[in-house]
Formats: sequence, structure tokens, C-alpha cells
Amino acid sequence: MTLHAASREALGLAEERLGEVLADAGADAATVGDELLSVVDLLDREIGLRRAVSDASATPESRTALVRRLFDGKLSEPALKVLDTVAGSRWSSPRELTDGLESLGRSALLTAAEKTGNVDTVESQLFQVSRVVANHPELEAALSDLTGPTDAKRTLVRGLFADKVDVVTETLVEQVVRRAKGRGVGVGLDKLVKLAAERRERSVAYVTSASALSDEQTAQLSAKLDAIYGRPIALHVEVDPRLGGGLVVRVGDEVIDGSAAGQLAALRRRLARA
Repeated sequence: MTLHAASREALGLAEERLGEVLADAGADAATVGDELLSVVDLLDREIGLRRAVSDASATPESRTALVRRLFDGKLSEPALKVLDTVAGSRWSSPRELTDGLESLGRSALLTAAEKTGNVDTVESQLFQVSRVVANHPELEAALSDLTGPTDAKRTLVRGLFADKVDVVTETLVEQVVRRAKGRGVGVGLDKLVKLAAERRERSVAYVTSASALSDEQTAQLSAKLDAIYGRPIALHVEVDPRLGGGLVVRVGDEVIDGSAAGQLAALRRRLARA
């Protein structure tokens, strides 16, 4: 998500408001998240409304009043308080307002997972879903198809993952599918994995191994990566026998290729330059 200066400031204010709202014992973080994402869906469909809510020529009070007229009695008061701050702030563009609101909805859902002690599970499940999509190009194509009916995509997601994953996981995956907008579902899912990991102040290491790692090997690798990056690293491991041996580790844009296939390729490049 790329935001300009005004939108970054607006999102910061909204995040503070969300934190205050969710700190209230009576607030249901999952409900707030679901409701904020439902507003995102509405704004995606209604261009005129999206422009009206973000119209910098209108007063903050009039924009807030518009939101209240539309959603009062339809959304919970905690969600409405967050929307008050969103509508009352200045955003760089209507699209950035919608993207910011999506970020708030995701944050609320992950807070719900934290409160129930399920954030680790949600992160792991998001990774598993991302790998299923990545390993089945026809599935990603179907979910990323801009011409495909949204309801059909939702049905496909639920058919594959419903009752197999946490409700927060399912909601987040459905949101990515609904808002793919040509960016690819796989990219959106990878961002969700990182977002879930960051909730625990960790980074994600995508590890591909030629063979399954033992618990001891996993612990040793985790300790080494923690030491290299100076912070806790979440491991997500895939097995790919085609590597021939060793590991390939990707953390952000950095790749550590210790696989047999990678070493052979490097040797070939050195010989070609000789």
C-alpha cells in the first residue's frame, strides 16, 4: 500500500482511534474488522460515494455527517467512531482512503486473533493458503480474474477453506480475493502473511528445503536468522526435492541460496566468465 503524506497522516489518526476503540472492553474487534471491510466493499462499488467521503472541498463535519447518515444503525458504534475519524480526515485521494480503511479492517481482525490467542494460527494458515494458491496457477488465475463474478470467487474460497481455517483467516483471504484489482491474489496473500507476522514484531523467512527439516534443524536455523537480522524471524518452510540438497532462504528482498542447485548454477556462472 502506497500512501502520500496527507493519507499517511490520516491513517495514523485513524489507527490511534481504532486502538482506543478496541481497548474498550465492550468492543468486539472481529465485528469492527468485518464492518470496516464491508464499508471498503461498498466504497469500491460506489465511486460517487467514495469521492464524497474523501472530498477535500467539503468540511470534515459534513463528511462525518454523511457517514453517520449512511451507516448509523447499520454498523456498531465502535466501527462508526473509526469511520468518523476516517471521514473527518484529509486523504490524498479517494483510492487511498479506501486502501487505508482496508488496512484498518485487517488490523482489527488481527487484533481479534491476538485477543483469542490465535494470531500464530492465523499467520500459519495464511501462509498455507498462499502456498496452495502459488502452487496451483489455475486457481490463482481464477481468483485474480477481473471479469470473474465476486460471488463465484467467494464461493470458491469458502469451498476450499471454510471449516478448515480460522474465521479471521477466511475473512482476510476473501477480502484479498475481492480487491485483487489485477495485482494478483498471491501477492496480496504474501502481504497478509507479513502483516500477521509483524503483529508479533517478527519478519517472515520463506525457507525452501530439499528435504523436511527436523525440529532441531528448524530451531538452529531460526536462531541463526534471528542473530543475522537482529530480531525474531518467523519461519515458513516448504520442501522441494529439486534443490538437490541444502536450503534457499528468502527474507524480504534478500535471498540466501545454499542449495546444491544454487551452488551449481553459481559455479557455472563463474566458469562462463573465466
